[in-house]
Amino acid sequence: MVAVLQRVSSAQVISDGVLTGKIGPGLAILLGVFQGDQEKDAEALAVKISKLRIFNDENDKMNLSVLDISGSAIVVSNFSLCANYKHGNRPDYLDAEKPERANQLYEYFVSELRKYIGDVQTGVFGAKMAYSIENDGPITIVMDSKVLLK
Repeated sequence: MVAVLQRVSSAQVISDGVLTGKIGPGLAILLGVFQGDQEKDAEALAVKISKLRIFNDENDKMNLSVLDISGSAIVVSNFSLCANYKHGNRPDYLDAEKPERANQLYEYFVSELRKYIGDVQTGVFGAKMAYSIENDGPITIVMDSKVLLK
């Protein structure tokens, strides 16, 4: 499971033309679910993301977590994070989990994240989404659950 985290001032997602999530300061998270990912992948990411110290303290040092700033999170599923771009110029997505299982793990990740972060907004799995962020920093981190579980 891969998450792309961005520290944001604000973010929103419009799913099939309807605003489904909007946050102020916090984390914008794109989540890609690979074949073979399990609940433990979602659990490891949720814990690490919630405690990751990438927000500035009073001395302008990245010393605070999203929890410390009482921030929010917005999570959008993104199968294209599972792209295989090794051959040719058209990526394939064969490593992405099948939609039904991917949705289960996406929803599980969101539920795990909500154990730590009070306000977690989402897009709609499988919908056409317009995702807007106001990046703060910019601070962007790519996190792989397999690295956390080694």
